[in-house]
Amino acid sequence: MKIINIFRRVGSFAENKDIARDIRIKEIMPAIESGKNVILDFSNIDAATQSFMHALISDLIRKYGNEILDQINFKSCNENVQKIIMIVTDYMQEGI
Repeated sequence: MKIINIFRRVGSFAENKDIARDIRIKEIMPAIESGKNVILDFSNIDAATQSFMHALISDLIRKYGNEILDQINFKSCNENVQKIIMIVTDYMQEGI
């Protein structure tokens, strides 16, 4: 299991899509490829942009399909962050 603390990388507002891309490439993908589940810990995150979330997870869904969401747990998400995650995952699932 790989736990990734988002707050430590972006502060309380997750908006930097370059950081999201780096998290995806350097941390999420290697964990998934080695068979680990991933916990994305959104503790202390007040808000996230759609572009941040898209950069964080959309390529994973595109590469591995919807099933990848079974290996990713979104932890401690407030209502705002939950809405952004749902928008991005719904959008990506429509495109598959």
